[in-house]
Amino acid sequence: MGLTITNTPKRAEPQAVASAIEALAARFGNRLVTSLAVREQHGHTTTWLPNQPPDAVVMAQETADIQDTVRICAQHNVPVIAFGTGTSLEGHVNAPAGGICIDLRDMNKILEVHAEDLDCVIQPGVTRKALNENLRDQGLFFPIDPGADASIGGMAATRASGTNAVRYGTMRDNILALKVVRGDGEIITTGTRAKKSAAGYDLTHLFVGSEGTLGIISELTIKLRGIPETIAAASCSFPSVSDACQAVILAIQTGIPLARIELMSESQVKAVNAYSKLTLPETPLLLLEFHGSEVEVGEQSKNFGAIAKDCGGGDFTWTTRPEDRNKLWQARHDAYWSVRALRQGDGVGVVATDVCVPISRLADCVGETEADLNRLGLLAPIVGHVGDGNFHCSLLCDVNDAEELARADEFMHRLVERAQSMDGTCTGEHGIGQGKQKYLQAELGLEALQAMRAIKQALDPQNIFNPGKILPQGV
Repeated sequence: MGLTITNTPKRAEPQAVASAIEALAARFGNRLVTSLAVREQHGHTTTWLPNQPPDAVVMAQETADIQDTVRICAQHNVPVIAFGTGTSLEGHVNAPAGGICIDLRDMNKILEVHAEDLDCVIQPGVTRKALNENLRDQGLFFPIDPGADASIGGMAATRASGTNAVRYGTMRDNILALKVVRGDGEIITTGTRAKKSAAGYDLTHLFVGSEGTLGIISELTIKLRGIPETIAAASCSFPSVSDACQAVILAIQTGIPLARIELMSESQVKAVNAYSKLTLPETPLLLLEFHGSEVEVGEQSKNFGAIAKDCGGGDFTWTTRPEDRNKLWQARHDAYWSVRALRQGDGVGVVATDVCVPISRLADCVGETEADLNRLGLLAPIVGHVGDGNFHCSLLCDVNDAEELARADEFMHRLVERAQSMDGTCTGEHGIGQGKQKYLQAELGLEALQAMRAIKQALDPQNIFNPGKILPQGV
């Protein structure tokens, strides 16, 4: 893929940046921060990609702050990058051309909750955990769970999904409307609270997944769900990844309404056991969750247990005790950190990536990927949202070892090519950012990229919104 960044846009002119910072300082006072430590915190910090900090950070508290920052940046032709919580994995928040970062974490108000309509209106800095904590007393929850406690504005911008996607869909399926600050500082409203609409272009879904390259989300209207009466978590080990995937395919084909179904490779189970002090069987493992009434959850669990047994599964254990469920799923969410703990060293980092294929090809794709890892002598435990064919590799490598980096580069390239050859995609949920631009043309074709470039030019003619992301240079 390159464990390198291939798209480096021209940096903003130093005098223009200085003038923009002067104007922003007059507007925001001490809410404009230029210290190196804070700037570096607002660059990429989670994976192998280098940290490229902005020139300054604005701490926004309301929509007018976003508007004024964008207007000043547009006046001086200086880039502007939105920042939620910084948990993205493909360099989305880096500032390769310099510019101004708008930190949205203080825009964390829940503006309206319409329990009877199962929706709410929020600011972009609200995190999923804070939202669900607020909604719990009303018997409601927001189901999208990418693992990290990400901001919901950031989740919309990257089209996030996660462990619940097999039942509740992705961010794309759970946003009704957005308010977006465009390049001149004015606000676009993309929809209403109506559950469906045939009015005009679908601008909402144009901005969902646009990674901050078309505008900055200042408000979201999102769908909510009722908290299920009963929730059960389960685990089941299998002799092979192929057997586990076959059980999933049969469960989906027979209509079992799985709420979550996650695959862990043998090496990932070993890492989780060591990190989270569990005793899961160290073979390929499925983690599941069922939602519904007590009777429905019992029936779902029983039916899946029978399918798992037919596919060679071992002991199928399930529980409705919240403390047991939370322990199991926290271990799954800590999978990334469990991998980081496997190997120490100054130069050791995690190259996190994901691909997605039709579920009928998932076993083949995972099997060939594990064979590649063995051939190349690399360690990359695998976890997957197996219900929708999406899986993640957390590749451990020493960035100071050129020979190991070359093997890692070969592995990453073959992983993406393999997924695309199976009618899959180079990313199911991480996004393109800086890390995967070179694969877009092979996946979608030059004409699609030219259409994207035309949209970008129409909505952001100065190219100030998050330059150097999604679209490769030369398109």
